Amino acid sequence: MPVDSPDSVETLIQQCLQGDQPAWDRIVQQHWRKVFNVAYKFLGRHDEAEDLTQEIFLKVFRSLSTFDGRANFQTWLISVSRNLCIDHYRSVRKERESVDRAVDTDTLAPVALDAGPIAALEHHDRVALLRQALAGLPPTLREAVVLRDLQELSYQDIATRLDLPKGTVKSRINRGRTELARQIAHLRAAQEGSGAASDSRADRGAD
Repeated sequence: MPVDSPDSVETLIQQCLQGDQPAWDRIVQQHWRKVFNVAYKFLGRHDEAEDLTQEIFLKVFRSLSTFDGRANFQTWLISVSRNLCIDHYRSVRKERESVDRAVDTDTLAPVALDAGPIAALEHHDRVALLRQALAGLPPTLREAVVLRDLQELSYQDIATRLDLPKGTVKSRINRGRTELARQIAHLRAAQEGSGAASDSRADRGAD
């Protein structure tokens, strides 16, 4: 496409840098599908890929001034998109691993019938800890975490059920996960402290 074409990337970028919003809208329209495909490969969910695509374009817009006009814009855009998808994946994985370490959502599943008494007791203790920690969350945060991490609903499904914007839902989930991990750490520390005190009393009694 000629450089002086009104729809050429070079022309549109220059217009964007001068504050022309319609020019940016045109760039998004031209490249949305390619960026969405990159996001979808990472996430595998249509609604989450759409959300991430919007975030990618927002970040690309903010960094548009760093684009070297001598490079191919589409190649640069896809490279940026992949890097942002990787960052997003790592961030989400870190959040989920944090919750998994603290919560272990599988604990809500019933213990196997042939499990031994120790396994059954450990299962019961984990469930009790999770429920106690969840009970300590504000109701709005508890509901968001349960719907997302335990019932595994999509952000859109949660937003529809709660009649909230997806951005609010995501914020509540992130805050809820952080608070849940804090609650569990506090409860475990209290349990360990109580256990240590009991052992100390037992040792003194033995003496």
